[in-house]
Amino acid sequence: MRTFECHHCKPPSRLFFDNTRCVVCDAEVGWCPSCQAIAAMIPDSEVGYRCANPGCGQALVKCFNFASEGVCNRMQTAEDHAAYGGLCDCCRHNAVIPDLSVEGHRARWAALEAAKRRLFYTLDLIGLPHPAPQDGSPLPLSFAFMADAMPDAGLWRSTGSSEKVYTGHAQGLITINLKETDDAERERLRVDMNESHRTLIGHFRHEIGHYYWDLLIKGQDEEGSRAVFGDHDSPTYAEALERYYEQGPAPDWQRSHVSAYATMHAWEDFAETFAAYQDIVAVLDTAASLGMRRAEHDGGIDDMILAYQQIGLALNELNREMGLLDIVPLIITPPIRDKLRYVHQLVARGATTTA
Repeated sequence: MRTFECHHCKPPSRLFFDNTRCVVCDAEVGWCPSCQAIAAMIPDSEVGYRCANPGCGQALVKCFNFASEGVCNRMQTAEDHAAYGGLCDCCRHNAVIPDLSVEGHRARWAALEAAKRRLFYTLDLIGLPHPAPQDGSPLPLSFAFMADAMPDAGLWRSTGSSEKVYTGHAQGLITINLKETDDAERERLRVDMNESHRTLIGHFRHEIGHYYWDLLIKGQDEEGSRAVFGDHDSPTYAEALERYYEQGPAPDWQRSHVSAYATMHAWEDFAETFAAYQDIVAVLDTAASLGMRRAEHDGGIDDMILAYQQIGLALNELNREMGLLDIVPLIITPPIRDKLRYVHQLVARGATTTA
């Protein structure tokens, strides 16, 4: 993730991807779809706002969820504002939002939207499409942010087994349980499930992997996927799930899988590997924007992995000095490298065929 500049300040001050105001000059800021940057927004009585970035000056309006709900920071052109009911390129994907009459749900929704914006930034960086339901795509991407439990005195209590919400993907709809926005609850689940990481952005990157399996592999390259990740038809997903929770992963799963959960089924192996690929892209993009020379690479997967390992070594050591978890826990073995290469090639084909 790049950092940006507030050109309302003299000299320009630094802005970050989630900013809605400049902390130096207090100017309103937002994402400009024209110059693809967080920029100061200059009020304009005729058009709403204009981007303050030099050479841009695009006339813009706020996304409805930015102006009215305070959970977004995206701007849009007047044309897109009219075409998509006032919703930006991220918010127009929402099928279900949290019940805002429940205390705390607005803040949880804002956390989910922030993670989703980072997801879309990376997808745009690698060139993959993410068609909204309004775009007429045969497989549109949408999101449901829902809760099956209510926070009570800092804990979570069930509202009934029939109302349980499972984080997952089905036919283009990604569902995220609001419980995942609670840091303490998410850490408890991370420890219970023996995961090295459990983050909001991690959920989005995993579930979008299932979406792209359906979009780019199903009926198109299933044999290629089988050769790398195993047979997704046998055992069935239900059989594999039951076996995994009864027996757990193989003791040596680290030799060929990016996570223990990746051993559950070929579809989960692909989704976990796809998430790891996005981690690589995002970390290298951020490190390069901050001037870290070791993040430089030639665009090939082998050079990307090498750069990621070099950056990961530095980041892990810094975190260990502070007693924190490793940022890059993954050890990339030859079988994992082959899986990442498949994803890299799939992304290149997907970006080319949908351009």
